[in-house]
Amino acid sequence: MMIFYGLIFYFGHFATRYRKVNNAEEVLLAGRSIPLYIAIFTMSATWIGGGFINGTAEATASSGLLWVQAPWGYAFSLIIGGIFFARKMRRGRYRTMLDPIREKFGQRSVTLFFLPALTGELFWTAAILTALGTTFATVLGIDNTTAIILSALVAIGYTMLGGLWAVAITDVLQLLLLFLGLLIVVPSALSSVGDLSILWENYQTKFGATATLIPSRAALGNYFWNWWDYALLLVFGGIPWQVYFQRVLSAKDEKTAMWLSIFAGFICLLAAVPAVIIGMIGATFDWTAAGLMPPSDAATTLPHVIRYLCSPMVATIGLGAIAAAVMSSVDSSILSASSMSGWNIYRPIFKPGISSAGLAKIIKRIIGIIGVAATLIALRVGSVYELWFLCSDFVYCLLFPALVAALFDPRSNRTGAIAGFIVAAILRFGGGDSTLGIPIFLPYPMIENGVVLFPFRTVAMLSGLITIFVVSRLTSFRK
Repeated sequence: MMIFYGLIFYFGHFATRYRKVNNAEEVLLAGRSIPLYIAIFTMSATWIGGGFINGTAEATASSGLLWVQAPWGYAFSLIIGGIFFARKMRRGRYRTMLDPIREKFGQRSVTLFFLPALTGELFWTAAILTALGTTFATVLGIDNTTAIILSALVAIGYTMLGGLWAVAITDVLQLLLLFLGLLIVVPSALSSVGDLSILWENYQTKFGATATLIPSRAALGNYFWNWWDYALLLVFGGIPWQVYFQRVLSAKDEKTAMWLSIFAGFICLLAAVPAVIIGMIGATFDWTAAGLMPPSDAATTLPHVIRYLCSPMVATIGLGAIAAAVMSSVDSSILSASSMSGWNIYRPIFKPGISSAGLAKIIKRIIGIIGVAATLIALRVGSVYELWFLCSDFVYCLLFPALVAALFDPRSNRTGAIAGFIVAAILRFGGGDSTLGIPIFLPYPMIENGVVLFPFRTVAMLSGLITIFVVSRLTSFRK
């Protein structure tokens, strides 16, 4: 593992020697010169993180294929983003996702929409580091704290040195290692249950109607609309992220920006297949008959299968694959949050006349600050995984409508954007949230056991979008 981390850091440091990263354009967007093949690697590696791989196996083992929504949801978000958003964003030569919002609605609005964007990236980073700590603890017996700190230091180090170019170069290595590791782990683990046909038969027997990807009322019951609510959240809530648009905006032209996103969507689907198989193995293997302890909870399914159903050498390679997936997402998320903080907040508010070289130094310092903050959250907050979904939730409800309006509605204005934000926030928080201890205060239908099954998140998003359109037109008549 130390050799693996050494290789990652070397490749990141190599990027700083290959290109001089001494201005904001290089740190933020690698000089807008990333070729298509590297761009596809870095986009794919960013999405295929520890949460993606571990979470896919966890959902497969605990809830059935029907609730394994993240792989295809995020894949569709990349494809839709490539077709409808990537070319328009690249054509505008923006530097961050918040630039079109600033251009359309002004700097004050940017400060408002920056909050869900930043918290989403911050808690995503913390959640991924926590996933890595769990994997290390299960496979190698290393404590979570050591694993989290070590991984964070390596990722922060080469990201500060080389900016986006270092992240992109290391992503190539990390994605290759991920696929290689999973291709080695799957056959080894599969041999413990027979072959794919036997595995699928056993899985269908255990999960019945939920052993499918196609939703139906028979399988979902009262959760039918709740399923669609989360599905739409993943598809459209996967678009308004700086970590996504940073790669789109770094492409050398519009065509590259579009295709890197589309290709990455299909690679995400491909990467989910080994994780699904591992989840199915963990759910159907007879641990007791083999004299082994079953996974303590569904979240440890993937590392548990790697540790106990593979040889020590294969298990180590598998751990390297998971570490690669984690690192490729951690560095991207840290850089994305730092880019928005430096370009959209520090520069216009605190030092408008700062030089490009000076801003590059500031962003590198912010990388260290955000990296440390995410690491501390990962070490001290037990519900980071829930907070990650919560912030994805907020990005979908609060940020997506404003981005759509800024890019596609020429008549939208700041008054409409703020009104839409307020309406969406009230409707979203009205459904309550157990993680934040917020009670349900709006009379939504379909409430069971304190959970709103009505698709209120999508209602909040659509209401916010419609409010922006309507209020913008009403207020524009007064001019």
